[in-house]
Amino acid sequence: MSQARTNARKAAVQALYQWQMTGQSLVEIDRQFFEEERLKDAQKSYFTELFHGVPKNLEAIDQALSEFVDRPVEMIDPVERAILRIGVYELLNRLDMPYRVVLNEGINLAKDFGADGSHKYVNGILDKVAQQKRSVEVNSGERRKAQVKK
Repeated sequence: MSQARTNARKAAVQALYQWQMTGQSLVEIDRQFFEEERLKDAQKSYFTELFHGVPKNLEAIDQALSEFVDRPVEMIDPVERAILRIGVYELLNRLDMPYRVVLNEGINLAKDFGADGSHKYVNGILDKVAQQKRSVEVNSGERRKAQVKK
């Protein structure tokens, strides 16, 4: 897993936060991020995929989230909401990425940008989504652990 991809996620959290808070167009926010060189150390193609993929798949993402959150998705802290939406996008659309990587990245984003303890909330929600949406992958990991303990 590359630092450039991690940096793309960090920039995507910031861009999605801006989109959620201001309602600016994706194109306008995109332009700002590229012009201000906020993507200098980021994998630009992955930033673009996340930043445009989340709004494009928002209904499916928020539907998956709504099953496990304790309030309407729109009422979740905007930073946590952006992080959760990226994580759910990756769980649903990037099956090439192990679910544990998605969870770890979400936890780290919450530690970087969220309030104290928000990483626990993000981890709990993403873990539940992973168990539902990637049950085969999650369960195969659990079986391997059980076999190792024998």
